[in-house]
Amino acid sequence: MIDVPTTWQQACAALAGGDYETAFDVLESAMSEARKPERARIALYLASVHALYGDAATAEVGAALREARTLDPALRGDALYLALSAELDARSRGPDATLPTAPVREAADPLTRFHALSALALAERPAEAQGVHLPLSELPPHLRWRLRSWQADCEEQLGHLQEAAHLYAEAAHHAQGLNRAIMLQEGAATLLQLGQAAEANAALEQARPLYTGRDPEEGLNLATWHYLSAQALLALGKPEAALEAIREADRLEREHGDPSYGVALVWGQVMTHLGQHEKALAHFETALTAATEADRPYALHELGVALLDLDRPVEARERLEAVLADPDYPYQPEVLADLAECDYRLGRLQEAQQTAEQALAQGAVVPASLVLGSVALDYYHLDDALEHYERVVREAAPDSRDWITGHQMAADVMAQQGFKDPAAAYAHAQQALEHTPESDDWHGTLQDHLNKAAALMGQNGGRMLN
Repeated sequence: MIDVPTTWQQACAALAGGDYETAFDVLESAMSEARKPERARIALYLASVHALYGDAATAEVGAALREARTLDPALRGDALYLALSAELDARSRGPDATLPTAPVREAADPLTRFHALSALALAERPAEAQGVHLPLSELPPHLRWRLRSWQADCEEQLGHLQEAAHLYAEAAHHAQGLNRAIMLQEGAATLLQLGQAAEANAALEQARPLYTGRDPEEGLNLATWHYLSAQALLALGKPEAALEAIREADRLEREHGDPSYGVALVWGQVMTHLGQHEKALAHFETALTAATEADRPYALHELGVALLDLDRPVEARERLEAVLADPDYPYQPEVLADLAECDYRLGRLQEAQQTAEQALAQGAVVPASLVLGSVALDYYHLDDALEHYERVVREAAPDSRDWITGHQMAADVMAQQGFKDPAAAYAHAQQALEHTPESDDWHGTLQDHLNKAAALMGQNGGRMLN
């Protein structure tokens, strides 16, 4: 006689060690020996295990649920059956799915509540999913990291990225092998969104040794590792290393699947940072071809900026206006600033100023201020220009291209003003020179400004800066 709870415990013990084959053998062997009512319950457990494979196993989940209700029609009202059915429906229909009812979400059985939570997350009901009470200790070990992963996904849907990063880290702690690597990578992706590149890179360094080369599922996940690594390295100011990483991501994608929008987009970003704008443009066009409808605005924005870098403002404007037409695009202020730059390059100073002021008011402080500084200079409003460039220096990321430009332009404006504040002019020129190669036309100009400011400071008895 088969004892169903014992059978499930044996399957869970195998799953805890990542041995899915043994888990299926235990359940299927019990199915062949058990009586009809017990077989129906075991079929539900088989559906639960199949559900762990996600979208790839919807047919198997559906078949197991059909077998369960065929063996015991009364199971149609069982909480675990209803939770698994809701999860399957949510995988197929997303937000249009039938949601698990309150009795299912509050069932005594933690496995039922786990699948109810999964269904709510898949149906894009993150707040409701987070409302399902499910202490980690109540779940079998193989579901603990998955619970934290679902909860992290819900926090992401709610826009709580820092909370999501913490939950992914906890999920990684409870996972093993490739699953642990994947959770570390999910956490790294969230950290990159938060601008925490060093922390993301540290998580990726933890993930890399978990790839052994023995698991057939590793290929595309390793491609993702290189894709994320490229983003982290680029944010850390290492574009050459980022180029190596994104090339490897592309190679692995082509070997194990299809080229993706994301890899093409990041490759374009890397080439932009390396100053190879024609190559960047080609990668952004590839990204646009591969983009989903939701991704298109991101690719179009990158294309617009790349065309600006190539001094093709008419074409850039066309792409940027298409992005601005999407009210859901989250970087609309930055698009406005880029459109202002297009107007400036086309000699439309009044339009450029108006659009840049709008972008500044909406929060695109650095790019809008750069355009406003350029317009003010063209009108020879030096005090206004200096105010805009000093705002760039304050707000831009230290050592970034915009930060360097802000220092360069502030020093130059102060020179045009006759070095009224030589110490400040010296400081701007010095900061800019530290990041301007000798081959750059700016180098000689900045050195002249530095020397003149230093001479004036000496005449005035001013203290030289270190």
